[in-house]
Amino acid sequence: MSATDPQADDAATESSLLFHLRELRSRLIRIVAVTVLLLLALLPFANEIYLFFSRPLTALLPAGSSMIATEVASPFFAPFKLTSVVALLLAMPYLLYQLWSFIAPGMYRHEKRFALPLLLASILLFYGGIAFGYFLVLPTLFAFFTSTAPQGVALMTDINQYLDFVLKFLFSFGITFEVPVATVLLIRAGIVSAAALADKRPHVIVLCFVIGMVLTPPDVFSQTMLAVPMWLLFEAGLLCGRLLTPPAEPVKTEVTTQPPH
Repeated sequence: MSATDPQADDAATESSLLFHLRELRSRLIRIVAVTVLLLLALLPFANEIYLFFSRPLTALLPAGSSMIATEVASPFFAPFKLTSVVALLLAMPYLLYQLWSFIAPGMYRHEKRFALPLLLASILLFYGGIAFGYFLVLPTLFAFFTSTAPQGVALMTDINQYLDFVLKFLFSFGITFEVPVATVLLIRAGIVSAAALADKRPHVIVLCFVIGMVLTPPDVFSQTMLAVPMWLLFEAGLLCGRLLTPPAEPVKTEVTTQPPH
């Protein structure tokens, strides 16, 4: 029996750790470089990007109303901040690809077959949530707000406040649209069964409306337009979790027979 050298094992472990740290640093540098390049490419169009971003509100403003800048630097920093967020969103697939390339070598084949489609689904759901909030919810929300303005009140929203409000709103939709991914992970990891989640459906629906109330403005329209898709996405995740989870094997019991006396 050959004895292992503890010092050699420690040196191998340290060498492996340094290798992974260097690889992680290299991938982080690539992510930052791609994001910065996208930002530099988008900066000449920063004002046009902000105009497109503000269209759900400006399209509903009465004649003679417009958005305003209450701070000296707002006309520069608001479009720059928005363009930085857009560059990060565009770089997200590359960011996730680099992270996947870093962790994939340490995964088993069956784990890769499960994790890769889930990763792609999470990207599409996040983008889908942002698009849903921008194209469907925001116009409905702003139509309600502008229609309830008191007589004689001029609607002139500050560009920084509008940006902060809408970014928070859209990211809330993007994150909550990850409900199917979270549901599948819970079922697949064995934390909870699909049957147990189905039994808790009434509680899930109430939770969806509570989350909608917390993340959206205090109006029933936006709360419902977030809560109902969340519930439907939960049902979709529940269905996928049932399809992706192999059925439990029946427990075999051995029957012993007593010899006749």
